[in-house]
Amino acid sequence: MNGAHDLGGMHGFGAIGPDPDEPLFHAPWERRCFALTLAGGFTGQWNIDASRFAREQMPPADYLASGYYEHWLFGLEQLLVERGMASPREIASGAVELEPKPEARVLKAKDVAKVLAKGGPSERAVAEQPRFRIGDRVRTLNIHPATHTRLPRYARGKVGTVHLAHGAHVFPDTNALFAGEAPQHLYNVRFEGRDLWGPDSEPDACTCIDLWESYLEPA
Repeated sequence: MNGAHDLGGMHGFGAIGPDPDEPLFHAPWERRCFALTLAGGFTGQWNIDASRFAREQMPPADYLASGYYEHWLFGLEQLLVERGMASPREIASGAVELEPKPEARVLKAKDVAKVLAKGGPSERAVAEQPRFRIGDRVRTLNIHPATHTRLPRYARGKVGTVHLAHGAHVFPDTNALFAGEAPQHLYNVRFEGRDLWGPDSEPDACTCIDLWESYLEPA
């Protein structure tokens, strides 16, 4: 979807000031938000793409005025309500009202390090052969879906070159909607700066983006 989260290539938001010594968490509540999001996702009630889509639904003005873990908290609250794990009143009051929903999987504190180290691989086996090969010139589709997509707005309708082939992976656009993994081939596509940003691009600039096959057509 087009929204405040898709800021790539947009002007007017000021310079980025990276902090080389920035802490992982700026306040204790951020650490707790991270832990709650991991624990909630481990239940299997939603997937990582649904989690991203939930954060993207934050009202644009609120999104731009809030921080990283505030986005996470908004998405977590959305998913807890959608999946029947909490009510809006419970979230607002902090008091339990609904009978707790039994979960088949529970992330215990002693297992966190092991679970994080294992990760959640998205690679899948598919029967279809890849449509593109390394070195092929491709054009991204100019699409504007109302739901989640991993095709950045600034890279739509642009021509690039297939740089790497990653095999087949879960397709986030359907996975975010609980409509199935629908795996398809995933490519790393290199775009020259001038093809993305025009003649005002920095000389020799380039951007590489991982893109699913259905986002692409031959150029």
